[in-house]
Amino acid sequence: MAIQLYGFWRSNAAFRVRVALALKQLPFEEIEIDLLAGRQFDAGYAEVNAERVVPTLVHDGRRIFQSLAILEYLDEIHPSPRLMPDNVEDRAYTRALSLVSVADAHPLVVPRVRKHLTDTFGADANAIDAWCRHWAEEGLATYERMLVQRPATPFALGTALTLADICIAGQKIIADLHKLDIDAFPNVAALTKRCFELPAFAQAHPFQQPGYSR
Repeated sequence: MAIQLYGFWRSNAAFRVRVALALKQLPFEEIEIDLLAGRQFDAGYAEVNAERVVPTLVHDGRRIFQSLAILEYLDEIHPSPRLMPDNVEDRAYTRALSLVSVADAHPLVVPRVRKHLTDTFGADANAIDAWCRHWAEEGLATYERMLVQRPATPFALGTALTLADICIAGQKIIADLHKLDIDAFPNVAALTKRCFELPAFAQAHPFQQPGYSR
């Protein structure tokens, strides 16, 4: 099974896929697309990913993008360990938890949005940081409310890791990038602490990637 992953050290979406690949013990080659330098707009990469985003997973000649689609694809081609529950209600809840970050909070802080804020509205670095911190906190607050309403331990749905835990951990990374204290979200803090105690999560963190520099 030959797998390539087009990603970037800072990409939250690429982090999600790296975690799933590690949990499933699937070896892969990561190809860097420097989002901060605009390499996603190179003509060659546009041929790989029509949306010009990361990640893109290439498996046996197939190209798959959008992190949640990639995660579900990996779960179907290599179902151990299972990251989507068997129960239909639990699967729906897992997707709902995942989409809080994937569809709502994270897309508002990506490079193309930050660039648009500067180019169109003249936002300076302080304004952009405040914008990112706001949406990072909104995502964390939503997760905190959901975890309080449906408590489980040690992970979001109980004893088994799911895609939801990967996505909640990704929201914690956005907080890390913007130096947010998450003590106000104790359930999120406890859950993500347990996640990052696992090598698959810890080693996939952006701060552990070759491109990261303090």
